Amino acid sequence: MLNALSTDLYELTMIGGYYVKGVSGRATFDLFVRQLPPTRTYLVAAGLEQALDFLESLRFTPEDIDFLRTVPALARLPRSFFDDYLPSFRFTGDVSAVEEGTPVFAHEPLLRVTAPLAEAQLVETALIAEVMFPTSVASRASRVVEAAAGRSVMEFGARRAHGIDAGIRAARAAYVAGFDATSIVEAGKRFGIPLSGTMAHSWVMASASEADAFRAYADVYREDAVLLIDTYDTVAAARMIAASGLRPRAVRLDSGDVAALSREVRRIFDEGGLRETAIVASGDLDELRIAEIVASGAPIDGFGVGTAISTSSDAPALSGVYKLAEIERDRQLVPVIKKSPGKRTYPGCKQVWRVIRDGVAAEDVLTLTDAAPPADAQPLLTEVMRKGARLSRPSLTAIRERCRQQVALLPRDVRRLIDGRNYRVTIRIES
Repeated sequence: MLNALSTDLYELTMIGGYYVKGVSGRATFDLFVRQLPPTRTYLVAAGLEQALDFLESLRFTPEDIDFLRTVPALARLPRSFFDDYLPSFRFTGDVSAVEEGTPVFAHEPLLRVTAPLAEAQLVETALIAEVMFPTSVASRASRVVEAAAGRSVMEFGARRAHGIDAGIRAARAAYVAGFDATSIVEAGKRFGIPLSGTMAHSWVMASASEADAFRAYADVYREDAVLLIDTYDTVAAARMIAASGLRPRAVRLDSGDVAALSREVRRIFDEGGLRETAIVASGDLDELRIAEIVASGAPIDGFGVGTAISTSSDAPALSGVYKLAEIERDRQLVPVIKKSPGKRTYPGCKQVWRVIRDGVAAEDVLTLTDAAPPADAQPLLTEVMRKGARLSRPSLTAIRERCRQQVALLPRDVRRLIDGRNYRVTIRIES
């Protein structure tokens, strides 16, 4: 669980320094991605709800403060920092953000935080982590949904994730991007995501025969039974099911040439009167393999995707940063800029505009908030938190539907899985 210590030490040394020097003015920070990974032509914003939960609940507990008193790097701070300042520390700022499920591009702020400098500074690490990982997962999941071309897709990756909590967050991000279900039960409880699961090979191996295993499972789960049929011989298992009188809702293929096997299984089932039994494929699938399977015309009705989603294995880390854009001086917020080679920033308080022409996103325009908006454009950054209190709490269903609609607005060649066209982002800010 996130708490006030979910931060890097230098954030605490800085807020200690601000306290000692009496620096209390407001500042604006932008959270954005410097560049897209080579395998992405767009990202899907995710993680905002958890980020706002963190900001709203930010507190230093007595136990947190007792620990910080023992940290050598903070030993020179006055007692009043620990006795008076930290116990009353809260996030009281304003946040504008791109809504979850919205496609975004390099240099576009996903979040804009304006708060007293110490408050805005402390939350940097947690906000980057809370937004960038789900955004990475949702972005790849969107590609998988595109590849599946209307077929059901289920998230199976918690066991491959970098910790169970990461797996749970990945399940939510995948659902936002259009996945239909997850296998990790806690995500179902926490977020209301539909759950999906079959059986393991161990169920089959623990029985005296494959036929006994299937019958026992079907006795318990009846018309909802989904049977895993590749433990020994996929085709033989399909023939046995067709001859046995079993009527499973679906079967799952988890190994081998699933496209070729699905054709043979479909033939056997259709001839045996199991036309309603669906075929689901899993096993180290990603968007490119799924696209190949779909293009081949294989009779597969759904896909289970694990590692590729829960680790975003082809692009596991985004170049997400949180940079100061303006600072209060003499009671006025003034733009500031970073000029480091390769890490230059754009100054000032910004807005991202999406230009829609003929029902298709034509380009994005990054401007300062006081600039005139482009024609046919809609703003992407909206206020979601004011004075430390969130302004709304959209349902996950609404977020998911928004993602479906907003991704569909992107040009088809931008959504292409291989050699996708780069989307145009025009920056109208002097740097």
